[in-house]
Amino acid sequence: MKLTRRKRHTYGDSAALSDLAFLLIIYFIVIAGFNINKGFLMNLPAKDSTRFVLKDDLLRFELDSSGSLFHQGGLVDIALAEAEIRTLAASHPNLAIVLGVAPEAPWQKVVAFVELAQKMNVDSFSFTMTAGQAGGAP
Repeated sequence: MKLTRRKRHTYGDSAALSDLAFLLIIYFIVIAGFNINKGFLMNLPAKDSTRFVLKDDLLRFELDSSGSLFHQGGLVDIALAEAEIRTLAASHPNLAIVLGVAPEAPWQKVVAFVELAQKMNVDSFSFTMTAGQAGGAP
């Protein structure tokens, strides 16, 4: 009686797949290095640094729930705010901008103001949440 022998598998077949898997892993690692997240790049102060800001160097804006921008109690638009920042930045090199934001304010208005501050190269920028209406109204 003749017994049939099974054909032995060589490691050459599976070695090609492991090489392919290894190359794919390297490919995805290299591609992941090119994935750039775009966002707001702002320099944050160091953890242990202290920075003193004079009252004259503070510029306060408030954004109410309807998306209106206020400065010193008066309604301003983004162009007027840019002119105000540009004027004060020339005379106050340590200018710090504080934006008070109402919780219901449209996020697009907040982003537009942050983009303005970034465009103006403002080094110090701060957010605060406000409880009441902007411009001194209750």
